[in-house]
Amino acid sequence: MPVVICVGGQWGDEGKGKIVDLLAEAADMVVRSQGGNNAGHTVVTGGREFRFNLIPAGILHPTTSCVIGNGVVLDPRGLLEELEGLEAAGADLANLVISERAHMIMPYHPVLDRLEEEARGDDRLGTTYRGVGPAYSDKVRRIGFRVGDLTKPRFLEKKLAFVLPLKNAVLDRLYGAPPFTVEAILAEYTGYAARLARYIRDPFPLVQGALARGERIVLEGAQGTMLDLDLGTYPYVTSSYPSAGGALAGAGIGPRHVTRTLGVIKAYTTRVGYGPFPTELAGAAADHLRETGREYGTTTGRPRRVGWFDAAVARYGVQVNGVDAIALTKLDVLDDLDPLPVCVGYRSKGVGHAHPMANISHLKHCEPVYEALPGWRTPIAGVRRYEELPAAARGYIERLEELVGAPVTHVSVGPDREQTIVRGKAL
Repeated sequence: MPVVICVGGQWGDEGKGKIVDLLAEAADMVVRSQGGNNAGHTVVTGGREFRFNLIPAGILHPTTSCVIGNGVVLDPRGLLEELEGLEAAGADLANLVISERAHMIMPYHPVLDRLEEEARGDDRLGTTYRGVGPAYSDKVRRIGFRVGDLTKPRFLEKKLAFVLPLKNAVLDRLYGAPPFTVEAILAEYTGYAARLARYIRDPFPLVQGALARGERIVLEGAQGTMLDLDLGTYPYVTSSYPSAGGALAGAGIGPRHVTRTLGVIKAYTTRVGYGPFPTELAGAAADHLRETGREYGTTTGRPRRVGWFDAAVARYGVQVNGVDAIALTKLDVLDDLDPLPVCVGYRSKGVGHAHPMANISHLKHCEPVYEALPGWRTPIAGVRRYEELPAAARGYIERLEELVGAPVTHVSVGPDREQTIVRGKAL
């Protein structure tokens, strides 16, 4: 009864969408476990590009059930736009389920997100203004709205009558922003209810039934370990738990069912937003990585910060998530670079560190310790067997395995589904 957790081992944007899509071909169910539409996954197959923000990347396989789990916060408007786009592209959405326990982003959340970020001034976090953080905050405060509330208009109205004055007081007194009305929100969200009702269910019996039958389930998360609310570079993190433990909580599955944790790790390092980034590059090398790797956000279009591979970060991701195997992505982006520096650790105030320090100031100002590996200076996008990769490319992969402490079982050499070398068992 395999449950595979697919987790980002760096700062997100590692290419999890492609790997989930690949795994979903042999899976019975994919569960999106956390995050919101502040992140996205891109899948390329048959020359066509599909972009996902909330819907699990497994939806392109019509026999695979796809669940938006209880750990997700979703914007109903954004979800409907995504559904319409996929339907127009010919995707089959019959197997999609939205957990009635998932929380919703309300109209005031993006407004508060922007106002709070602007109030931080030079200490801003670099949020996407999608309202994800304020929605998770309300979830913790127990004044959030869940997807299941859409099916109960009287309850929705009653709860709005309590919550909205609290929000309007903050908007008015703290920021001088205009208030929202119960009537407008109720009209908007009951309209969403009519269009989403066929997808809203309690997925608990579906998930537990799949487990009981020994079916194959993939847990798909957003972002990456270094953006985890507890384990990442706090406060420059997301508002949920993109780690393996968060995946279980966000899907409603116990740890005894997990048979494998697959860490998705990019062959170099990227991050978005503010915060420490020890191997960050500027200049020609950064431009090459960004343009060759198309390092622009799926959701926002923002250019990503780029840097050399950070084995200390990847090793930390392997260890805190209990990663059994690695899917190494975007190896082809390094084709024209030689040598290839790899960060093996840090020095801060004369002291060596083998993992990212909790002290953000120390991490921000640390000195990366590099080891130079040879490049291969030849295109690898057409390679489909590991043995056919250039010797230097195999050497790069095998050295990363040693540094991070887990075997590389999948190697991505291009954006298309077919541009993947599988060295081990897929599920």
